Amino acid sequence: EKAAKELPDVTVEFKIPGEGSAAEQKRIVDDLISTGIDGIAISPNDPTNMVGDLDKWSESTLVVTQDSDAPTSKRTMYVGTDNVAAGRQAGEEIKKAVPNGGKIAIFVGKLDAQNAKERFQGIQEALKGSNLTILPPLTDETDRVRAKANVSETLTKNPDVACLVGLWSYNGPMILGAVKDANKQGKVKIVCFDEEVDTLQGIEDGFIDATIVQQPYEFGYEAIKAMAAIKKGDNSVVPENKMKIIPTKAVTKATIAEFKKTVAELRGS
Repeated sequence: EKAAKELPDVTVEFKIPGEGSAAEQKRIVDDLISTGIDGIAISPNDPTNMVGDLDKWSESTLVVTQDSDAPTSKRTMYVGTDNVAAGRQAGEEIKKAVPNGGKIAIFVGKLDAQNAKERFQGIQEALKGSNLTILPPLTDETDRVRAKANVSETLTKNPDVACLVGLWSYNGPMILGAVKDANKQGKVKIVCFDEEVDTLQGIEDGFIDATIVQQPYEFGYEAIKAMAAIKKGDNSVVPENKMKIIPTKAVTKATIAEFKKTVAELRGS
C-alpha cells in the first residue's frame, strides 16, 4: 500500500489463497495472467515443485518472488531474507545469552525445509570454535503438540541444557510453554525466530532472550517498487545475483518497546 501511494501510476491488488496451498496459488496467478496483469510478486508455497509454473508465468508477465524463493526458476528477482545470515545473527544472540557455554538444543518443523537448513547452517557457522555444543536437532512436522513435547523431553533428558532454540515461528511459544511447565523460566535461555504474540510477550517478561525477526512489510514495499521500475525499463534495480536481501533484526528486552511501536505504525494501529 505504501509503495502504491508513492507510485501513482501503479495499482496494487492483494490476493491471499484461502487454503494456502500451491494449487490455490496457481489458480489465482493463472486467473491474474489471463487478465493481462503487468507483474506478480509471489511467495511460492511449494517453491521446489512450482519452478515449472514460475517459468511459465515468467513468459507472460514480470515475476518477482518474495519471502520464499525458487532460485532455479526464471523469476526476475527475489526480495526477502538471507536465512544463513539470520542464523548467524541468532548464533550471536545465543553466545550472548550463554557466555559460559554449554549444550544448545534446536527445534524446528522440518530440517530439510530451505529456510530451516539455512538458519541451522548460520547458527553452526556462528558457534563454530565456541564453548557451545549443539545437540541433534528435533523436528515436529509442524505439529505444535509434538513441538512442545520435544522440548519437555529435552529438558528431562538434558537437565543441564543451556539454551533452547526455535527455528520456526511457532517453536518459540512452544519452547516457552514447556519451560514454564518445567518451572525453568529464566533458568534456561531461549532464542527463537519471528514475532508471534507469545514470543514478544516472553521477551517482555524476560523469559525469551532474543528473537530474530524478518521485515515482511519491506518485502512487499521493495517488490512493488522494483516491479514498477522494471516495467519502465529500469533494470538497474535488479541486483547482479537477482536477490535483494532485507536484513533481519534481533529483538531483545532492550529493543522490544521500539519494535512494537514500529510494527504498530506500519499496521496503522
